[in-house]
Amino acid sequence: LDWWHADRYCEQHFAQLLFEPRDSERASFSKLLQSHHIKDSIWLNEMNGVPPKPKWRQDHIVPVLVFGDKTDTKYVKVLSDFPALPAVTACAHLQWDTRTQEIATIFSYAVPAFINEFQLRGFVDEEGFVRFALIIHGHHSPYLPVFRADGQWHHFCVTWQQENGTWAIFADGKRRASASGLCAAGLSAPQAIYGQGTFIIGQDQDSLGGTFREKESFSGNITDLHIWQKVLSVEQIERVRSCHVVEQELVFGWSSNALEVESTIQQVTTQFLCPGPVEACRVFEVGSSGFGYTSCLQSLPFICCYRKDAYLQLKKVQLESRHSLVSHVNMLADRTVIPENIITGDVRDMNLSVALGALDVLASVLREGQTPVESSDLLGVLQLLKQVSDVKVQDGEEPEVLEQLSRFYMEVTGLILEERNIETWLSVSQVIRGPMAVVEISDRVVSNLAPLLTAGRTKITIQHGNVGLNRVIVKNMWFGFGSLQRCLASTGSNAVFQDVAASDGGRKYLSTTVGTAVISSALLSDYQEISTSVHYHLQHHTKVLWQGGCASLLPSLARSKAGILHCLPDAGGMWSTAGCSVVTSLPDSTACFCNHTTNFAVLLQVYEVQRTIKEELALQTLTFIGCGISFCALIVTFILFLVVGVPKSERTTVHKNLIFALAAAEALLMFSELAKNNQVVCFTVTAFLHLFFMATFSWMLVEGLLLWSKVVAVNMSEDKRMKFYYVTGWGLPVVIVGVTLATSFNKYVADNHCWLNVQTDVIWAFVGPVLFILAVNTFVLFRVVMVTVSSARRRSKMLTPNSSLEKQIGIQIWATAKPILVLLPVLGLTWVCGVLVHLSIIWAYVFIVLNSFQ
Repeated sequence: LDWWHADRYCEQHFAQLLFEPRDSERASFSKLLQSHHIKDSIWLNEMNGVPPKPKWRQDHIVPVLVFGDKTDTKYVKVLSDFPALPAVTACAHLQWDTRTQEIATIFSYAVPAFINEFQLRGFVDEEGFVRFALIIHGHHSPYLPVFRADGQWHHFCVTWQQENGTWAIFADGKRRASASGLCAAGLSAPQAIYGQGTFIIGQDQDSLGGTFREKESFSGNITDLHIWQKVLSVEQIERVRSCHVVEQELVFGWSSNALEVESTIQQVTTQFLCPGPVEACRVFEVGSSGFGYTSCLQSLPFICCYRKDAYLQLKKVQLESRHSLVSHVNMLADRTVIPENIITGDVRDMNLSVALGALDVLASVLREGQTPVESSDLLGVLQLLKQVSDVKVQDGEEPEVLEQLSRFYMEVTGLILEERNIETWLSVSQVIRGPMAVVEISDRVVSNLAPLLTAGRTKITIQHGNVGLNRVIVKNMWFGFGSLQRCLASTGSNAVFQDVAASDGGRKYLSTTVGTAVISSALLSDYQEISTSVHYHLQHHTKVLWQGGCASLLPSLARSKAGILHCLPDAGGMWSTAGCSVVTSLPDSTACFCNHTTNFAVLLQVYEVQRTIKEELALQTLTFIGCGISFCALIVTFILFLVVGVPKSERTTVHKNLIFALAAAEALLMFSELAKNNQVVCFTVTAFLHLFFMATFSWMLVEGLLLWSKVVAVNMSEDKRMKFYYVTGWGLPVVIVGVTLATSFNKYVADNHCWLNVQTDVIWAFVGPVLFILAVNTFVLFRVVMVTVSSARRRSKMLTPNSSLEKQIGIQIWATAKPILVLLPVLGLTWVCGVLVHLSIIWAYVFIVLNSFQ
């Protein structure tokens, strides 16, 4: 088969074309193929795993000029008046005569001022490439290779514009050469190509309209020459290559009536298969064990490959199936509509009438609902839908037949996507990876509805239940809430959002679900898909309550996320938010903007909502007041340390550094909301917040280490200890913040707050060290309390040996409570309450109050 039919055959059998064998496997693989009498080449899948799609290839009936041997008499004159051309594009299909290597003139345009005003010449080099050179105002570009001299049809375009003398040569849709400065010599500005000249195909004019030379004449075939007074874009050149005429600023269009043809030149009207965008496909060359490219239209052998897990599941499904639905459908149709063996069953091309009859029977059986849909039945139905989607619609087909086919197709699609079939979809998840396979194959059917659109009917809508399609120039499909969304959630489509599976701001993340219908949109132009930006507005399946604001340091996560579902054949789809953004987000719907067309849905992140708006406002207010009280107390304490003249010691030095770091952090925190509208300022505030809060916890760690050295053990001199404390208190935060900025610069800041991004791993650059410090300081506090209680017990026995038991217990309780009350805020252990905030609103209030007195 040709490449496209081979690829479709494998896809219809739930497999893929063979991928490139590893280097170590090439030789043994070649021997294996040769043992099966395959000696030439076999098709390979594309390197990136995304097979090229066959675009619309139309048959084009067109007059071809056959020049034959080189002579000085054969020529064709274009009977058209040419205006002055400040820019020009000339395109044609060409078949080069490979028998000669002499220079040949494809066309020449002459005016009295310049005989070589506009000309294209070429020759075949020693390596077998045809080289082209462009001439403008007598100035000659270098000869550059454009395509192989293989005797095949090739398409070329040459462009030039007056500004900067920029020129380019395209061949088979690809830019082969380009430069500037052609005819831009000297101080004067380059001139436009003069008008009212003579355009000759196949000869070089040595005088205006004549004096031809055999050595420079063209030998070969040419057709479809068009000339524009503008530079065509790459997209327009691709359209012209596929035999679509760009009418805008067309100076000359190919027509026998506009040509003066010398009598010895043959004119042949032929049916010309226009080239598609993908002409060369990858092959494995069996003889040489290497790789190459060949025309995709060749018929070559191919191998369909299965993933091991998919193949084993297919075999299991095949063995366990009773084929009740398939047998019923085949019996009613009185023919094999769906083969019972999914792997080895014969899948043949269909025509429109066979497809219509097959879908009619299948829809009636599914509609009755008496025969359950088993795993093998579901795969058989998908196999049939793939066949129908590949049916070629010929010109002149009855519109009623096309419309009826689409209605049956939508009905079958809707019936197999009903929620009662969820378990069946999940049972074949290794083979087709979810019901998004239906979206991909349904997309092909929509493109077949072009004949239904007329001047009087500019819109078509076909719907069954939750599934439907409509088409103007834009084609749309939608898949309402049912098996599609439920199976997507069950098969792990929310994996892309696992990084936000965290508790924050009193709202515990539960899951990510497909919360709307899935729609598939594409813009069509001459049967080809072109990408464009799109706004879409989707209704949520269930309402989601909006929870704004945040009482703790970490900002709350957004409740919804715009998502795009890129469909891979039988792969279930992959969520991506690239190129999309949320425009408006309401409790019952979301509006999004995307810079491209594809399959769309809105992903909703589901949270356990635990706070009301009043509670959020109260927490925000309390946070600001608490931070303000703490900040004022810290400033007063710091001033007292400086003014009163507290004796210099390790403890006072550590206290001063802790006070400074905490005061700076809380000041920035209180006013961070003012900075979020300026991206640069917000980034700076976030970095300093990270630094000062990290320094605060580092100095809290130093407080713990200092306490340990005073109460439990002393192993270091005071000078060495202070150096170590400064490195820990300021050096460690600087290193952590610096490394975080270096490794995560682009994802450092949260979207709506001046703080670290909690939806990435960046937040662990703060949370990780804090948890470690709190663990260390908890151990220090435990040891200090044990030492304090032990000392208090001994002191009590020495000073008041005859005191009552109740008094001794009271002394020990106070000996325990006093260090805990004093050291909890100094060691930062009140922050442990922040870990418990998501459990209850009470813990949020406790957390704020305790840290207000820090």
